Amino acid sequence: MNVKQPGTHVNPTIAVQVRAKSDVDEDALAYVREKVHAILDRPGVPAVSGEVKITRAVAHHAEQPWSAQAELVVGNTLVVAHAREATAHELADRLQDRLRGQMNRALHRWDEGRRSATPPPWRGGRAVGDDDR
Repeated sequence: MNVKQPGTHVNPTIAVQVRAKSDVDEDALAYVREKVHAILDRPGVPAVSGEVKITRAVAHHAEQPWSAQAELVVGNTLVVAHAREATAHELADRLQDRLRGQMNRALHRWDEGRRSATPPPWRGGRAVGDDDR
C-alpha cells in the first residue's frame, strides 16, 4: 500500500492533509481536496487541523470501492466523517455533505460556548419578575 503526497492547504489556520491510499488518481484526489477545503475555508471557522484519507478497494466486485475517513480538530472539537461510494466524485460530494453537517454542529456548539450566560438568581443574577427600579 503506497501513500501519495499529502496536500496541505495554504491557509495557516487550516492544516488538513488529504491523503490517498492504494490506487487513487490525481484528478480524484484533487477533486476531494477542492470539496474538503470549500467546507473549511469559510468565515467564522476557527483553526482546523487533521487528516482525510481516501481509499479505493482493490477488489473489482465491490459495489462501493471508494471510501473516505476524515478526522479533523475544529477549534477544540473533534469532527469525524466517513463515506463510501461507487465513484470518486460521488465520494467527494458525500464527504462534503457529511463534513458540512458535522462542521455546522461543531461551530454551533463552539459559538454557543463562547456566549456568556446570565448567572442564576442565587449567584447574583436577575430573578424572573425583577424590574429595574
